[in-house]
Amino acid sequence: MAVLTVRNLPDEVHRALRVRAAEHGRSTEAEVRSIIENAVRPESRLKLGSLLAGIGKEAHLTDELVDLINDRDRSPPREISFE
Repeated sequence: MAVLTVRNLPDEVHRALRVRAAEHGRSTEAEVRSIIENAVRPESRLKLGSLLAGIGKEAHLTDELVDLINDRDRSPPREISFE
């Protein structure tokens, strides 16, 4: 895990961080980690399920079409000779 050193932090900023950390029941270091993490995290994190549901809506997939897609031949593949 990376280590980050912040130099020349004004005293009033350090005090405000300590107060904020105490309000959240964390150490100052944990509070700084939380602030940095929230600052760089994407605002709208799209999850795979939401992405797939959106694709299905755009393709106008209905339950009937999904059933047709899932109703396929499930027998094991046959060996093919290329001679």
